[in-house]
Amino acid sequence: MTDQAVLAGILGVAVGVLLTLALVLVRRLARGSRDLGGEAERATSRTLHVAGLAAAELRGDQGPDLTRAARHLHTLLGAQAVAIVMGDGAVATDGAVTGLETSARRIADRVRETGRRQVFPRRDAPGAAAEAVGAPMLLGGEVRGVLIAFAETVRGPLVRATGEVAQWCATQIAMTELEESRASLAEAELRALRAQISPHFIYNSLAAIASFITTDPERARELVLDFADFTRYSFRQRGEFTTLAQELGSIRHYLELERARFGERLDVRLRIAPETLSTVIPFLSVQPLVENAVKHGLEPLAQGGRIVIAAVDEITHTEISVEDDGAGMDPEQLRAALSGPAPVTHVGLRNVDTRLRRLYGPAGGLVVETNTGAGTMVRMRIPKSQPLHETDAP
Repeated sequence: MTDQAVLAGILGVAVGVLLTLALVLVRRLARGSRDLGGEAERATSRTLHVAGLAAAELRGDQGPDLTRAARHLHTLLGAQAVAIVMGDGAVATDGAVTGLETSARRIADRVRETGRRQVFPRRDAPGAAAEAVGAPMLLGGEVRGVLIAFAETVRGPLVRATGEVAQWCATQIAMTELEESRASLAEAELRALRAQISPHFIYNSLAAIASFITTDPERARELVLDFADFTRYSFRQRGEFTTLAQELGSIRHYLELERARFGERLDVRLRIAPETLSTVIPFLSVQPLVENAVKHGLEPLAQGGRIVIAAVDEITHTEISVEDDGAGMDPEQLRAALSGPAPVTHVGLRNVDTRLRRLYGPAGGLVVETNTGAGTMVRMRIPKSQPLHETDAP
């Protein structure tokens, strides 16, 4: 199943719901009524409400609750009973029909064989005291589950409704799987970024701390705390987002550890507009840019250099930039690192760029200005309004 197929299904459901709502609103305005109007409007409202309840159960945070979903689908279809049989063998039923679960499994097996909606007279639904219609939940041509409606007599409207609702259920499953795949991708990307905290950096940090133990114990203690705070933030398990203020706090600890090595060769300037500190940003999105500036920009130069970290309020967005006057790099090599095969260097830069584009669209990636011997500036623009991106920051 491709993302395009999933998105097409989601779009179809969304358009259908919007058209229904638009029809309800137009009819209400035409009548000039203060309530929902006639029986048709009230029926539409009830249908949308029940569908919303069923969707919430199918897409639960802890996985689908099939029992509660079956209860809502029973109400939605108005059948004598309803059963959901998933591909993994899970069965949920709701309604007063004898032998419901056994009959549902047999009907589901028949529907899976053909991959098509089928009507089962009472004699073909062994153990059931009613006729039945079974419809597949199809995703990418694969039957992921079967929705079955039971009635004393199965008529055309119930057959059509069961088929439509089954496909709607498939769309809910697809949306859940898409969200889970995005969450898994985000977790993998964060693991990749955490892996960039190299043993070389850890060794250098500990060596710097050790060098101060006898000559400046207070400084050594402060560096130990910086190291602890830096690693605690980098390896935290809470969410995909943070605030700019929290990220800058971790960057400060990182830079203190690097200053213990570089001394006066590392000059850092902050130009942060106070109103940008509360901006919600992807976790570990600015820190890798600073690490890249130190490792690839300043470390190759004997004289070190300067890093400028800036954040500017641009009304609808916050622009964040990290600039260094270090070694720079060839633009073609940079382009290959960002868009070509998996790079050996600048992995953190590519990872951040990929995450930004996934979250904010193709135009939301990093903008990099660099050339050999001319330093590097990396910029990102983060939307200030992100209602779906939560952070646990106080």
